[in-house]
Amino acid sequence: MSRNALLALCIAILIPLISYLLVKTAAEKAMLMPRRFYWDSVAAKIDKGKLETDTIWHCTSDFTLINQLGDTVHLADIKGKVIVADFFFTHCPSICPYLTKNMVKLQQSFLKGGDGRSKIDTSIVQFLSFSVDPERDSVAALKKYADNFGVNHDNWWLLTGSKKEIYDLALNEFKLGLVDGEGVDTAFIHTQKFVLLDKEHVVRGMRGLQSYYDGLDSASLSNLAHDIGLLMMEKEPGPAQLPFNPASMAIFFVASLLIVLVVMRIIFKKKNKQLNSDNVKGKPGEE
Repeated sequence: MSRNALLALCIAILIPLISYLLVKTAAEKAMLMPRRFYWDSVAAKIDKGKLETDTIWHCTSDFTLINQLGDTVHLADIKGKVIVADFFFTHCPSICPYLTKNMVKLQQSFLKGGDGRSKIDTSIVQFLSFSVDPERDSVAALKKYADNFGVNHDNWWLLTGSKKEIYDLALNEFKLGLVDGEGVDTAFIHTQKFVLLDKEHVVRGMRGLQSYYDGLDSASLSNLAHDIGLLMMEKEPGPAQLPFNPASMAIFFVASLLIVLVVMRIIFKKKNKQLNSDNVKGKPGEE
């Protein structure tokens, strides 16, 4: 095999291979999902002589509380949505107003069409704000607070009810007592963390070591918005999905091969033409 033919063959092999690796790497980087952090148990079994483990992740338990419209609501009512939650109280003089303002911005980022005249897409995410001072935060107080900040009631519940149930949610279900080494006062929960739940009501977090999002940090909120989109695209557990479209890759491979074949044909045609020209020049001229 000539040097040119060998070069063309290498190109035919390398182009699809390099393209596949680039697509695979980009897809894996783009689809790096928020981590699960809290598990209830790990099931182990022996399959064909190999030990296999299956982590049972902690799913947030249901609750029964009252929202700012006076409706009795449950976590089980929220189906097929990602959930963003925080804890606040309407008389808070420090961080709560800033947390609410930032959550309003996050809610408004899900406008259909992306302009100020569009309605909020309520099918993507549900916002929950739990009052840690439910004795004073009545339905009327929550409604007034929500209206003052421009909260859209369609997919944002400000919740009051049993203090024991709310604190149990914060500490035992959302695991806020384990916030990255920070102390959380179990007598009065006051945290700037936003909690992200997936569609199965499992706590998910940033792709590092942090399990929550800082509601006062713009970079953290940007990560939260991005992760909401990722969780909405997350499919139900099943066979592993390929990080590329096989049909598109097949078309690209065939196109690359055809291009290389055309180039080889042109090279060989030029080479044969050159050989014929040399042969003609080498013959003695006829009288």
